[in-house]
Amino acid sequence: MALYEVEIYNELVKRAVNSGETSQYSDEWADTRYIEVSARDEMDARRKILSKYPKDRGFVIRGISPA
Repeated sequence: MALYEVEIYNELVKRAVNSGETSQYSDEWADTRYIEVSARDEMDARRKILSKYPKDRGFVIRGISPA
């Protein structure tokens, strides 16, 4: 397995912060975070991240690269 770095943020939090509202996640999710994940390939890394940070909850992957 290889190590991948995933750039991710939450669009719903970003909108809430910009409009002065609150959201279910901390405001820090409005900014891009970098999360390392061990995976077979990029698609496996994407699958693992989205299982923990799903699109339907506002999470957006900006990029995935080898760590």
